[in-house]
Amino acid sequence: MKAIVTVIGKDQVGIIAGVCTKLAEYNVNVLEISQTVMQGYFTMMMVVDVEKCAQPFDELASALSKYGDERSLNVRVQRQDIFDAMHKI
Repeated sequence: MKAIVTVIGKDQVGIIAGVCTKLAEYNVNVLEISQTVMQGYFTMMMVVDVEKCAQPFDELASALSKYGDERSLNVRVQRQDIFDAMHKI
């Protein structure tokens, strides 16, 4: 199953490395990544494969959110099918 990870917050050193490290702890593979910095704000979207994640999806989501809170970032993950349905016209 694929999922979408979004990260938003003030730019700081190590955001990509930290999020990718947290994903690796859960055996989640990054398939695509897009990031930009606009006027000091960092934004990133990632398509990830959660097929080999041994923990429940809710646990992964909670861990990413907690990691984001610790770094003053908004880090969220959604299943791709739900993300797609929410953004359909």
